[in-house]
Amino acid sequence: MKTYAVVFLSVLLAELGDKTQLATLFFATNPAVSKLGVFAAAAGALVIASLLAVAVGAQVGAWVPPERLKIVAGLGFIAIGLWMLLVRA
Repeated sequence: MKTYAVVFLSVLLAELGDKTQLATLFFATNPAVSKLGVFAAAAGALVIASLLAVAVGAQVGAWVPPERLKIVAGLGFIAIGLWMLLVRA
């Protein structure tokens, strides 16, 4: 159960304030659009994206040891962070 709580909190915190949430917020500001419809569409998209991530993760996890994936993911996030800090558009 602890693993699922960590997954829940990790995804919740990662999603707060990201571009997806901001896009959903802006769609919800339209008075002509159903707020329940915006919620359902955004929730459905997140569920499908999570389903794809789990499906791909299960396949990759069968081929690559989890310790190696953690290292690659960590290095990837560091590289993205450095790129964001150093590259000016």
